[in-house]
Amino acid sequence: MKDENTDTYVDNYEDVSVFSLDSGREQLLHSKQTECVFMWTNSSGDPIGVVMNYVEKDGSFWLTCTRRRKRVAALEQRPRASIAVSSRGTDIGMSQAVTYRGNVKIYDDQVTSDWFYRALAEKVRPDSRSQQDAFVEHLDTPGRVVIELIPDPDGRIGFDSEQMFANSPAGRSSHNS
Repeated sequence: MKDENTDTYVDNYEDVSVFSLDSGREQLLHSKQTECVFMWTNSSGDPIGVVMNYVEKDGSFWLTCTRRRKRVAALEQRPRASIAVSSRGTDIGMSQAVTYRGNVKIYDDQVTSDWFYRALAEKVRPDSRSQQDAFVEHLDTPGRVVIELIPDPDGRIGFDSEQMFANSPAGRSSHNS
């Protein structure tokens, strides 16, 4: 990485915060990735996380589970959570990741369920309308809730390894070979 004040390159990765994921690559990541790690705290204050499918819409992140999952009661008591999304498993290429923290809202109304179940089905089953319909039917059960994570304005951490390697001695040597 070039130091802003000189023409020299930093020769280590002590501070990777300068390799942030730009908004265009962030949106590409969300369009390609179907899974995130959703994290919250339990009543003892311990962090808990699970892999879940998600949809990003209008700056919020939407997920679903049944109301009887312990995370729902935990989120009702402590409506703060975070998600982490990685490019692993996508065709994006070099590793990208972004984490968000924020407030949570829980919905159990049919209007929210209808748009979200369809959006999730289209995302995780993009090639088959009949599979999407079956997925929506599978989700649309009594007791299921939709969770919205609304990121804090300063609650985002993004990382783009392509930037890191492009501006590093390791990246320069691989481009010169």
